[in-house]
Amino acid sequence: MIDIRKGTPADLPRAMEIWRAAVDATHHFVTPGDRAAIDIIVERDHLPQTDLWVASDEAGAIHGFLGMGEDEIDSLFVDPPMHGCGYGSALVAYALDMVPDAKVDASEQAHQAVAFYERRGFVRTGRSNTDPMGWPYPLVHFRYPARRSRRKATA
Repeated sequence: MIDIRKGTPADLPRAMEIWRAAVDATHHFVTPGDRAAIDIIVERDHLPQTDLWVASDEAGAIHGFLGMGEDEIDSLFVDPPMHGCGYGSALVAYALDMVPDAKVDASEQAHQAVAFYERRGFVRTGRSNTDPMGWPYPLVHFRYPARRSRRKATA
């Protein structure tokens, strides 16, 4: 069973551990210097200020987290040993319950992330050559078709 709950400040160290492990496992294209700079930004600025949700197992161990913006998933990371166990899917489903037509960006070079969102029904809406900080990591922009719209289309 996967439990999703609102994150607390006490969850931030574990979220940071997950972020580091997931980036190390999936973002080989990030240069070591950029990785170190991004690490500081995520730990000091991003995670403490995001609307954080955590996914844990029945024993309470946290295996993934979701950061939500106003109308977007701004971060989604799962501990690499738990990839494929449903934590990412559960977090996305939770996000879509909050924002049915949520946007999300995925690093174009993180092929598994792009495929993950496409398998869950997100539609590509564009691309940028850099990330929001201006670093040379292209992003694929996605939006989830609102559930209301999908029902109307099939009715």
